[in-house]
Amino acid sequence: MQTVIIKQRFCGPPNSGNGGYSSGMLAQNINGPAQVRLHSPPPLDTALTITEQNGSWHLKSQEQLIATAMSALLTMTPPTPPSLEQARSARDSYLGLEKHVFASCFVCGRSRKEHDGLRLFTGAVDGTELVASDWQPDPDFLDESGHVKGEFVWSALDCPSFWALRIPLESGKICLLGEMTASIDHPVRGDQPLIVYAWKRAIKGRKYFCASALANAEGKVLARAEHLWIAIS
Repeated sequence: MQTVIIKQRFCGPPNSGNGGYSSGMLAQNINGPAQVRLHSPPPLDTALTITEQNGSWHLKSQEQLIATAMSALLTMTPPTPPSLEQARSARDSYLGLEKHVFASCFVCGRSRKEHDGLRLFTGAVDGTELVASDWQPDPDFLDESGHVKGEFVWSALDCPSFWALRIPLESGKICLLGEMTASIDHPVRGDQPLIVYAWKRAIKGRKYFCASALANAEGKVLARAEHLWIAIS
């Protein structure tokens, strides 16, 4: 059994862990692609336990099940990534700059300072159905080899997929990550600019399906993910 703590720094909503970060933290127990289902909002600054049972990994707060993870297949082929210049330009059209329900979110919050949150402001890429942002990982997100740690790759793949839904701000709709399947296909070097991009797949009632990818400046896809977001209001 492992004991872990999701620090306040890694929040999504103000009082719970960012879905991508929390999922990635649990998924690091699995070699290869993994699927994580979030059952309850991950509590912050609280001792959580991770246990394994029949190939499934469980994140719990005392007896409350927070998330489960298992090995998965991810056959999705992402569309061609935008250029680094396009990704940088797309920041200007990020909807979250105008209004953001979770402005302190570790990944996409506009109130987070440089070198604190990821500040992934994914806006529309002209002439496409994509949203994108550039990303230069901070040194404290890297391992000893200079690669981005898995939980931060999962983080970067998380929120951009929500903004790909392009839900009108005036709708007042709030969605939370319900399930995420991700694959880190190549080591993600942290000493180079990266491109994060995402797109919508389908909407079925309260369920929103989307996907995202992470590429280097040369257009090589390094990591991929598919998501299920659940509308709670």
